[in-house]
Amino acid sequence: MERKKIIEVKELVKQYGDFTAVKGISFDVFEGEIFGLLGPNGAGKSTTLEIIETLREKTAGKVLVDGLDLDKSPEAIKTRIGVQLQTSGYYPGLTLTELIDLFSGLYNQPVNATELLSRFNLEDKAKAKFKELSGGQKQRFSIATTLINKPKIIFLDEPTTGLDPQARRNLWELIQQVRAHGTTVVITTHYMDEAEFLCDRCAIVDSGQIIAIDSPDALIDQLVSSGFERPKQVKKANLEDVFIQLTGKNIREN
Repeated sequence: MERKKIIEVKELVKQYGDFTAVKGISFDVFEGEIFGLLGPNGAGKSTTLEIIETLREKTAGKVLVDGLDLDKSPEAIKTRIGVQLQTSGYYPGLTLTELIDLFSGLYNQPVNATELLSRFNLEDKAKAKFKELSGGQKQRFSIATTLINKPKIIFLDEPTTGLDPQARRNLWELIQQVRAHGTTVVITTHYMDEAEFLCDRCAIVDSGQIIAIDSPDALIDQLVSSGFERPKQVKKANLEDVFIQLTGKNIREN
């Protein structure tokens, strides 16, 4: 059975004067997958996502989101996507319930705040102000708000940056749960272990071009088959595994 393409990007170009940030990128995202856009700083991945999210104008190329042409239907695309806000996007003095009610009104979409907060282990913080939350709680709330308008696709920009190991792994589980509910997830991250754990497929971007795209396993197998060997033996666990095993998986936020 052929999978449905929910995002189609064809020969996307973005120029800033004489500088070309995105150089003819083409890729598809399939419905129901977690897709990673990876690359060093300045590679063009954030620009690419901002164009798909209708936040930045493209120079050339074609973008379809859930069958809608970005050039013809940007407003309709906005109703089908959820975009993770950075912490600066929230009123710090409002409670989580008040913030959800605010977004609910903006989207004209009724939301059960208690139920949404419960999905992200934040029900006990319903009356807490946003500025009072820990880093992990802020990130979980940020992802929760992407679901308020019941989107088909959510975009997460480096969602676990700055979090401790327990909070990171908890967020990984929550992202998988979001996908399990039928939402397609597009994620950027600088943590390769995160991409390997979460992503069904990854596109690696460098200097405004896609230089590889496949599943993490396939990309690793291709590297190994080329004769690559790590300079030292790979252990069966890493220091983060030790940390989690010794301190437990529970999040410590108070």
